[in-house]
Amino acid sequence: MTMQLTLLKSKLHRACVTHAELDYEGSCAIDRDLMDLAGILPFEQIQLYNLANGERFTTYAIEGERGSRIVSVNGAAAHRASPGDRVIICAYGVLDSAEAARFRPRLVYLDEHNRVLRTGDQIATQVA
Repeated sequence: MTMQLTLLKSKLHRACVTHAELDYEGSCAIDRDLMDLAGILPFEQIQLYNLANGERFTTYAIEGERGSRIVSVNGAAAHRASPGDRVIICAYGVLDSAEAARFRPRLVYLDEHNRVLRTGDQIATQVA
């Protein structure tokens, strides 16, 4: 039997929420340039982790205007994030153990204006 593992596929680290639109159709609009860089597809399930209040929630990504740096939390999720909050946006993938051994995630680190600071495919080992 082949084991299936769920691994981090993509991450936008410390994205800044630009909009929270309660009356917009649910989802999270993300600048398409940032989506492409992280490898997040339109309608892909994403997890958001709000650094401001500890909220963790699931929604799906939709295309935001290219170059706009938009990160808009919409619909019911708008109750969980406010403009100015910093969030971590993650997408996960299911791989078999052989694929998982070779896989590297797409990590994108952002500043407070959703400009790219750096990209990578590894997270440093945490030391005590």
